[in-house]
Amino acid sequence: MQLPPVQPRSRLAHEAAAWASSQGRFDQMNEAIFRAFFERGENIGSVDVLAQLASSEGLDGEGLKSALERHEFLGEVIADEERAGAFGLSGVPAFVAAGTVLFGVQPADALEEFVRLAERAGEDDFQRGPLPHLPIKLR
Repeated sequence: MQLPPVQPRSRLAHEAAAWASSQGRFDQMNEAIFRAFFERGENIGSVDVLAQLASSEGLDGEGLKSALERHEFLGEVIADEERAGAFGLSGVPAFVAAGTVLFGVQPADALEEFVRLAERAGEDDFQRGPLPHLPIKLR
C-alpha cells in the first residue's frame, strides 16, 4: 500500500459502493475501489474510473455511471455519515463494537485486542450515542 498521488473526495466512491451493495456485490466493489486507490493511485473521485472498476468486476459500469450522475445513493451515503457522527467518529479506518470505537491506523495487536474485547461483550454492553473519539490504546 502506498500513499496515492491524488487525494480525491471519496463521496462518489461511497456512492459506488452503496450501488454495488444494492447489486449484492459490495465486497467486490469495495475491494476494487481500495486497490485502485491505494495500489494503483487511481482517482476514485472520477465517475469514469468508478464505472470502469464496476465493469472490471463484472458489474454494469454504464448502470453505475448513470446512478452516480443522478446521485441515486447520495442519501444513503449521507445517512451513513450521520450515523458515524453520532458515534463520534472523526477518522478512518474506524471500528465500532460493544460501545467502543477504535479509529485511525492501529498496530495489528491493538486490532486483535479490540476484536477480543468485542467478542466478550454482550449486546447489553453496546451503548448508543457519542463514543470516545480519540484512538483507543488497548494495551
